[in-house]
Amino acid sequence: MAVAISASHFARFLPHRALFPSSSRKIPPAIARRMASEKSINAALSAPPPPSSSSLMIFDSHLHVWASPQEASEKYPYHPGKEPTIPGDAAFLLECMAEAGVDGALVVQPINHMFDHSYVTTVLKMYPSKFIGCCLANPAEDGSGIAHLEQLILKDGYRAIRFNPYIWPSGQKMTNDIGKVLFSKAGELGAPVGILCMKGLSLHVSEIEELCSMFPSTTVLLDHLGFSKPDE
Repeated sequence: MAVAISASHFARFLPHRALFPSSSRKIPPAIARRMASEKSINAALSAPPPPSSSSLMIFDSHLHVWASPQEASEKYPYHPGKEPTIPGDAAFLLECMAEAGVDGALVVQPINHMFDHSYVTTVLKMYPSKFIGCCLANPAEDGSGIAHLEQLILKDGYRAIRFNPYIWPSGQKMTNDIGKVLFSKAGELGAPVGILCMKGLSLHVSEIEELCSMFPSTTVLLDHLGFSKPDE
């Protein structure tokens, strides 16, 4: 139970002004602490009230959305072998958000659609006041992912980029030539890079350090807290 107490109530127990009317007399430390305490209480009670809960927004900083089976069959196909086993379409997401009292979210391009961002882009444009997007970097060796990245950021309005080291060409690292260009481009465009270290941060920390050293203007986020475990 919250109880409101006025500053005058506390003042009854802090008679330092009566006891020490002269500024030339030294105030004992205990009384000085009481004086400071009274000032803090008065300041707290006179401060404007905090914003009401109705003015605060709850924002989910990382979630995915993918087409329903019907949407996939008609317009937004799944990537082969990446068909989802649970619902995650926009209508279902909005229903869950309303039920949980969540106002908005950062939507990360899901592996279910790989580099085809058409479904997420459609969702972002349909609900611009609710969602912002994080695209998936395409490290294809032909460099096609670089132009695609620029389009997603500049034309489609994505605000961040995910690096998934497990979709890099076999045997290559995020620090290969394409990875460096993508990482540098992210910094130029002002988009942070979220790195998915799903098999452990220690496997990729040297790559991350190298990229950050070479391109310090690019902001890096570690998705899922680097997949750290409690004993780490």
